[in-house]
Amino acid sequence: MGGGFFGELKRRNVPRAAILYIGSVWALAQGIASLAPVVGAPEGVTRWFLAAAAIGFPFWLVFSWRFEFTAHGIKPDSEAAQAPAAERRTANRRADLAIIGVLAIAVVLLLTDRLVERPAPVAPARAAAVPGERSIAVLPLANESGDDAQQYFSDGLSEGFIIALSRIDGLRVIGRNSSFQFRDSREGSQAIAARLGVTHLLEGSVRRLGDTVRISASLVKADDGSTVWAEQYDRPYRDLFALQDQVTAAVAKALQAKLRPPAREAGGNDRPPGGDVEAYNAYLRGVAAAELPEALAAFDEAIALDPAYGLAHAKKARALVAAASQMAGAEARDAYAAADAAVAAAMRLAPEAASTRIARGWLLMTRDLDWRGAQAEFERAVQAAPDDADALYQLGVARASQGDLRQAVALTRRALEGDPLQALWYPWLASYLMPLGELDGAEQAIGKAIELQPQAVSNHALLATAKLLRKDAAGAGKAAEGEPPGPWRDFALALARQAGADRGAADAALRDFTARYPGGWSFQIAQLHAARGEPDAMFAALEQARAARDPGMQSLLYDALLLRYRDDPRDAALARSVGLPWPPQGASAVAAP
Repeated sequence: MGGGFFGELKRRNVPRAAILYIGSVWALAQGIASLAPVVGAPEGVTRWFLAAAAIGFPFWLVFSWRFEFTAHGIKPDSEAAQAPAAERRTANRRADLAIIGVLAIAVVLLLTDRLVERPAPVAPARAAAVPGERSIAVLPLANESGDDAQQYFSDGLSEGFIIALSRIDGLRVIGRNSSFQFRDSREGSQAIAARLGVTHLLEGSVRRLGDTVRISASLVKADDGSTVWAEQYDRPYRDLFALQDQVTAAVAKALQAKLRPPAREAGGNDRPPGGDVEAYNAYLRGVAAAELPEALAAFDEAIALDPAYGLAHAKKARALVAAASQMAGAEARDAYAAADAAVAAAMRLAPEAASTRIARGWLLMTRDLDWRGAQAEFERAVQAAPDDADALYQLGVARASQGDLRQAVALTRRALEGDPLQALWYPWLASYLMPLGELDGAEQAIGKAIELQPQAVSNHALLATAKLLRKDAAGAGKAAEGEPPGPWRDFALALARQAGADRGAADAALRDFTARYPGGWSFQIAQLHAARGEPDAMFAALEQARAARDPGMQSLLYDALLLRYRDDPRDAALARSVGLPWPPQGASAVAAP
């Protein structure tokens, strides 16, 4: 009975049909896996295809039992069985050749996938502590001085502990921006640690009364909320640095970890080289200042008290560069000149400090459009402080500006491991992922930015861009509606119109945006023309952006909407005119659809 059944399967060519089906599915799966990232297909498309193929396999077997492929087309088995033996043998040979061809294609695709070098996939930023890893977040010390004006002091000490704890071997320390988001939080220690992805928390309070400082600190284990170590210290204000070192050493001992010696080079930590606590106090006020004049006055006071304070010069330079980038004309030139002098002083006093290199890189990138010079400075910063999240992020910006998006993604993800709630960095990560065709990851990054700062501008506009790349007109419109009122919302709505079928509405949206924002928005106008497939108008708008030193020009080599014109000679000329390399460095981005 069994032999007869298997003989009938063979006569009806069911085994051949099964092999042909499996080989075809294998070959198609290899092709889909290779092409999906290029065409921007969803990341799970290969799994969906294999699941559908598995469901279809039994139906294919039933079909092959009842029908056969013959020289005269598909025939029921009852008719095919009456064909001459020679004709059936010819049909079988053709089926065998088809099977061999399909299997050969599958093998070639498999070997290509194994032998061709591909960029390694970049892991996402950590969302939780890694088992076996030691990591810590310093929550902002509560200000118990009874004076709100002393908040800068408690915050400064908290950041000082973040810097000091980075000296503990094998300890990952979360950056200030993320840990400070839990100021006065009612969440429990375990919940906070889970959100920051750490194994321990350092929390406590500081009270400064006259010449006395009291610090209460406790080290909390995240998995069960237990206190590993706790202590209260009362010291004269002049012994502040010794007190910080004592707390840091106690934490290292509680973690059973080794504490490296303090950095030898000047500016390797946040303390003035001469140990003047008043200079340190002025520096802390400069860091906390909300307005440029107040910050500059505080940094100048710190420098006057300790002229060798390289970090104060570097921070002053960064404040000036940030302000100058929002200025124009003589005001901007004066601010940049002051920043240049501050950078020169920091380079003389603390040339190897990460803060110095970051300040110089900022100046080169913002004022001089010297992307390669900035990259070299940020690389030096990362060498000096390999785990410094800010240095990693800045290097990612420099790499992306030159077209190396894979490196930019990797560096930004590393930065977010050290500062996972830094909302400003997620949109940059999304901007790097979109031109690589990784739209799912890009939308996740934008979603995180929106979650952290729901009212921040441009995030919903960026989400509308991702939807437009998917050719999802409805999604682009919905994303644009979420943008807060203002120019970015108007841009997002105009961009969404370009994805719709109503060309009259798209034309009107472009005209309206161009008329309302003739200055300062040239780069966004270029993006609208790119979305419409109008290269001449796009390059004209980009020329205006170049002349106006529009900051959007930094993304010329990787903007997802502009990439379809990468092969246009005007793109190369424009890139060279703003100091960008041509051809772009690193991994190539894919053209926008």
